[in-house]
Amino acid sequence: METVVFYQFLTEVPQAAAIWSALFLLALTVLAVLVARPERDSPASEPAPPAPTPREVAAAEVADLRRYAEEVAVAAARAAQTARRRRADWLITQEEAQGAWSRYDEADTAARRLAGAGALPTPRTPHTPAEYAARERYLHRAAMAAHWRGELTMAQLADVFGHRRGWDPRRHPVEQEVRLIRAIRDARLADHRAAAERERSAWRDAELAAESARALAEEAYAATARLWPDPVPSRRATIGASRPAVVARWRPVRAG
Repeated sequence: METVVFYQFLTEVPQAAAIWSALFLLALTVLAVLVARPERDSPASEPAPPAPTPREVAAAEVADLRRYAEEVAVAAARAAQTARRRRADWLITQEEAQGAWSRYDEADTAARRLAGAGALPTPRTPHTPAEYAARERYLHRAAMAAHWRGELTMAQLADVFGHRRGWDPRRHPVEQEVRLIRAIRDARLADHRAAAERERSAWRDAELAAESARALAEEAYAATARLWPDPVPSRRATIGASRPAVVARWRPVRAG
């Protein structure tokens, strides 16, 4: 029995050794291939790309200049459109401010005309409930008429009917008329001041938009000149001088 086992050991060990040797050689071969392939395919082994020629460099620069000139031209066109819109808004606010001044001037003239009447003594009338009721009706009718004409706001009309802020229905109609004219004048003066402030703000916006439009227009012209140089300097000066102004200077309306 021991002889048989010993015989099998002697016959099978060389076969196992041969198999293991073959596997080891195969592993070494695969490892060698994997190690050698990155060196063969590495970027260092690839040839360097050729350097761009002067003509290609010049073409790339021209393409960049053309793209920049187109972008600036689009921005300049949009800025000019914005400047025109801001100028139109300013002209509207200027008309509104002038109209507010005219309305205030009319109210101020009426108040000055009644100033002398307010200094005179009021006519004597009997102090009866019927007289006070008539005075109250007169005040309410006069206030309602002024409100429908746009001379009194709803808040002012509420003060009149609520007998607040100095509105006393027991006063004589002459006194009520003077006070009503003065209230209208003060309200129109406040409207004029607000309209004048809106006009100044709109003018500042229009002026800033015009400056931006002019700067972008000059930059667009310079970019185009770099792309296609003009051999005639006088022509460039003529074109630059012929550009119209985007917005006129602001002329304030008459202040109160």
